Amino acid sequence: MGDLLTAVPALRALRRGFPEARLVLATPAPLAGLAGLVGGVDDVVDADGPGSLRWCGPPPRLAVNLHGSGPQSIDALRATRPDALLTHRHPDRPDVSGPSWSPDTHEVRRWCGLLATHGLDADPEDLDLAVPADPPAAAKGAVVVHPGAAHRARRWPPTRFAAVARALHDDGHRVVVTGGPGERDLTAAVSRAAGLPAGADLGGHAGPVRLAALVAAARLLVCGDTGPAHLATAYRTPSVLLFGPTPPDRWGPLREPERHLVLWRGERGDPHGDRPHPGLLAIGTGEALAAARAHLARS
Repeated sequence: MGDLLTAVPALRALRRGFPEARLVLATPAPLAGLAGLVGGVDDVVDADGPGSLRWCGPPPRLAVNLHGSGPQSIDALRATRPDALLTHRHPDRPDVSGPSWSPDTHEVRRWCGLLATHGLDADPEDLDLAVPADPPAAAKGAVVVHPGAAHRARRWPPTRFAAVARALHDDGHRVVVTGGPGERDLTAAVSRAAGLPAGADLGGHAGPVRLAALVAAARLLVCGDTGPAHLATAYRTPSVLLFGPTPPDRWGPLREPERHLVLWRGERGDPHGDRPHPGLLAIGTGEALAAARAHLARS
């Protein structure tokens, strides 16, 4: 989800640059609905990763690599036999030209800069998404707590999320817990430990579009360095974000810093690690709770 949402300004720039072209996005099928909220994407082809991309149409006029620094995505797009390929260069593919890859560039600015080399003007702050129809009533004005993340290195302990949720609930705020289809046990454990009422556990019922609706309707989001954090930026929903191995200046909110309070200890590491990063664990429950209360007091 985060990879897709950081590419939104670039996708819009492509739409403006090629208004009559058919714009096809290769992305995992579950994100197709979210791609529809971006606007301008004509079709989606299912691809869980570069190796799974199967293009059956005619050679595209232009293939654009908004995926990553490795050569796999370059190879996947070259296999579509495009007239032109827009990508960062990679030392293992010396015959492919493009701008160099900078590891310290914010992900949104990275893709905007790539398109600039093709003469396409992309605004890094053009991150808004359409709001899904009929936002769930459970989230209107609620505090949304999202304890999950794709990798354990970026998952703050569930007991700490539960402690924050319990305290905010005791303060009189309505709190709901969200998670994807594979996180039902996690959200159930957090909701139970927080003593939340029935109906507060929304784990397993929040696909990407429903999750977008939940965040758009929320009063505050509390989560780690994961997809919903980018939804909070898109919908201008106040957030408290817990960062661990990845610096916020690469993946954090790019606009309205006063709306998004990022907690980070300044330690870097492997974002795909199999255990919570020490820098993330250094963020205490009291610190996160104080940040959430401060945001709620302002709003």
